[in-house]
Amino acid sequence: MSVLDRSELEASPLADLHAIADQLGLEGFRRLRKADLIETILGGSTAAAGASKEAPDGSAAEGEEQDSDETPTAGKRRRRPSVRGRRSRRGEAKDGDAQDGEEEKPAAAERPAEDEQTDGRDLDGGGDRSPRGGAGEDRPPRGERASGGRRTARGAGRGAKEDRTPREEDPAGEERVAEGVVELLGNGSAFLRVHPPEASDEDVYISAAQVRRCELVSGDRVAGPLRMPRRSERYSSLIRVETINGAPAGEVSEGARYDERPVAYPSERLALDGGDATLEAIQWLTPFGRGSRVLITGPARAGKTEILRRLLGALAGREDLEITLLLAGVRPEEVAEWGEGPVAPATTLSFAASADAQGQAVERAIETAKRTAARGGDALVLIDTLDGLHPHAARKVLAAARNLTDGGSLTIVATATRPYGGETTVIALDPSLADAGGPPLDLTASGTVRAELLVGEEGAAAITKARASALEASG
Repeated sequence: MSVLDRSELEASPLADLHAIADQLGLEGFRRLRKADLIETILGGSTAAAGASKEAPDGSAAEGEEQDSDETPTAGKRRRRPSVRGRRSRRGEAKDGDAQDGEEEKPAAAERPAEDEQTDGRDLDGGGDRSPRGGAGEDRPPRGERASGGRRTARGAGRGAKEDRTPREEDPAGEERVAEGVVELLGNGSAFLRVHPPEASDEDVYISAAQVRRCELVSGDRVAGPLRMPRRSERYSSLIRVETINGAPAGEVSEGARYDERPVAYPSERLALDGGDATLEAIQWLTPFGRGSRVLITGPARAGKTEILRRLLGALAGREDLEITLLLAGVRPEEVAEWGEGPVAPATTLSFAASADAQGQAVERAIETAKRTAARGGDALVLIDTLDGLHPHAARKVLAAARNLTDGGSLTIVATATRPYGGETTVIALDPSLADAGGPPLDLTASGTVRAELLVGEEGAAAITKARASALEASG
């Protein structure tokens, strides 16, 4: 093989130079500039000519079984394998070995994608913390590679689980079990307070999915195995709920759904003590009880919020009621006033929040109250106001209140400009009556369904007489 002439190479187009380099078995020639490519071709042709002289009988030269001479490319000298050597190594690579000349890619981090965990984030924790796939199955990012080839998602997941096993178990190989009191968060998830009621670093995170599935409420004593925190987490996570208040979790969560349980009209009146004339009028003329759907209606600046605040003051402190206060669509100035009351608001949204945001916040609180009633407790939810919600969402909120015949009760007292329908008690306010110095109760627009169950037959007759007098006076 003759050595190529430099002048001929310089006069040749780039395509011809690429063809020559390919015949010589040079690698990476397409990335070189023309001047560097010519130098590489000259070096390669000289080496090939020398090799053919050393093996005139046509047998493979020794240099073809190893890397050829170094040739300068872009100011660096790199080892170039010969054509035959490259083919030989390609055949070996098919059997599983890395190809010569190809840099071995480093293995990707073998930990699976971890969920973030904070004191207020909604996660699918515990056994359901996988964002994709089945329960508890951790999946690594796609495209992971290890030195032995491509790792499949399933294989990487198994490796990650095996790596985490010592962290999830104690030195004896047994699961670590946590026990404590549930404290629900506003986003639907919860924490298991190991040293209630104080929070500590030993507390265990409970996912929102587990809270819904087991119908957990604040105050439940729960036990179950835990998983130690991962790199991006602060708290341990509950793998599953095994017992609730000493009973198996499966037995506690079994039974008919809340909306499918039999209900009855409210029959136990909620007494409103305190010596307030307006509350006395509400107690006997528009009574409500456990499981009532109460709506305080009236035009703007009729005093609806003030009446709701007085009702809260009269009912707060009762140990037989789980009271929740929700502020949705209120004025920012009213938030501070409510904060000075006996019950801190669980949700605070001003009128600037969208109807969807208000509806979602109220619905989360209602779901918690429904679980309390399903367990046999009595929940009371006060809402100011329903005007910012979509009408359908407002009716859905009111419909959640009921007196369960085989459980507890959920009572809802809310403010709104007008009734939505389905209320068991309507407390209508008339601003003109307030200006006259008396209770601002409009008896002609107010009323209670089946009032005799709450105040007896004589009390119901007195209500009918008072309404008739109010109608005569207005007529």
